[in-house]
Amino acid sequence: QVQLVESGGGLVQPGGSLRLSCTASRSTITFYDMGWYRQAPGKQRELVASISGGSTTNYADFVKGRFTISRDNAKNAVALQMNSLKPEGTAVYYCNARTPDNIYNFWGQGTQVTVSS
Repeated sequence: QVQLVESGGGLVQPGGSLRLSCTASRSTITFYDMGWYRQAPGKQRELVASISGGSTTNYADFVKGRFTISRDNAKNAVALQMNSLKPEGTAVYYCNARTPDNIYNFWGQGTQVTVSS
């Protein structure tokens, strides 16, 4: 079992920045693929960005050039730096950890991000 705890959400104006952090409860996340997803009211959860155990990154088209995902295996942590935020980015953001074979899949409790003036 892997417990994930997110932090860093909040209210930000359009064009602003936030940094989300996710800390995992066990050290073997080194071999986990880590990701950030978001879910807006009335919409399905969608992938924002992911990073493999080998640090290969993948981004949704709607965040390319604005968001950066990173991981620090020594701290069992993954982060999402979000710049140039847009109102449509308002959602609950979830941290995800899964094994490459998809046998194990864990979610955090989510952190609210609100982009509004």
